[in-house]
Amino acid sequence: MILFRPLWKLFFLLNFVLGLLVLYPFFRWHLRKEDTFPKALALKRFWAAWIMSVPGIRFTYTSEVPIEELPQPCIFCANHTSYLDIVSSYRKTPGFFVFMGKGELKKAPLFGMFFKEMNIPVFRDSRSGSHKAYLRAGAELDKGNSVFLYPEATIPKTAPHMKVFKNGAFKLAIDKQVPIVPVVFVNNWKILQNGGFFKSNGKPGLSKVVYLKPILTRGMTEADLLALKETVYTIIDNTLKEEKQYN
Repeated sequence: MILFRPLWKLFFLLNFVLGLLVLYPFFRWHLRKEDTFPKALALKRFWAAWIMSVPGIRFTYTSEVPIEELPQPCIFCANHTSYLDIVSSYRKTPGFFVFMGKGELKKAPLFGMFFKEMNIPVFRDSRSGSHKAYLRAGAELDKGNSVFLYPEATIPKTAPHMKVFKNGAFKLAIDKQVPIVPVVFVNNWKILQNGGFFKSNGKPGLSKVVYLKPILTRGMTEADLLALKETVYTIIDNTLKEEKQYN
C-alpha cells in the first residue's frame, strides 16, 4: 500500500500532463478571445472527465435543487480539501463560470494559460492585486457569468476540517446582490490528499460533490456580511458531518 500511493499519484500526474499537452493547442485557440471562452470551458469539462476516469476516479453528485435550476449568475462557494476539487468542479457545475485562484497558478507551465486569459488570479500578498481581482470578479458577474471560489483561500492542513472563511466572497455577493451556491467536496481529501508525495494518500475512488440550496442576498447590506459568512460555513460544515467525514 505504501508503494502503491506514490505510483498511483505519479500515474495521476502523468495523465494530467498528457491530457493538457494533447488539448493545449485547442485550449490556446479557444482562449484567444472572450467570445470563445465557453468553448474552452466545454473542453475543460471533457479534460476533467479524462483526468478522473483514466486513473480510476468515479464521480457522483447530488443537488438540493435541480442542477439546471441553480441561479445564473451566482457565486459558487466551496470548501477546499484537495487539488482534485478543481477538477471535480468542472464535472457538473452548470453554466459558464470563471475560477478565482491563487496568483501563483498564473506562472504554472501550460496550466497558467487559464489564469492569463479566462480565470482570475488573486495575489493575496498585494492589496492592490487583491482589489484588482475583486473588481474583475464583479465585472464577470455584471456580464452574467458566475464565479467559483474557495473562501478558505488555500487547502488547510486539517482537511476536511475547514479554515476560517475570508470575507471577499460574501462582500462580493452582497455588493452585486447575487446568490451564493454552497458547494461541498465531500471526500476528495481521501482520494488525492494534500501533503508529501510519499506520505499523503492517493488512490482510485468515488468523488462526491454536493450542491446546496442557493442563499439569496437580495436586500442584504454590508451589515449582513458576517452573518452570511457564518451561514455558509455552517451549512457546509454540517454537510461534511452528515456525510460522516468527521464528528
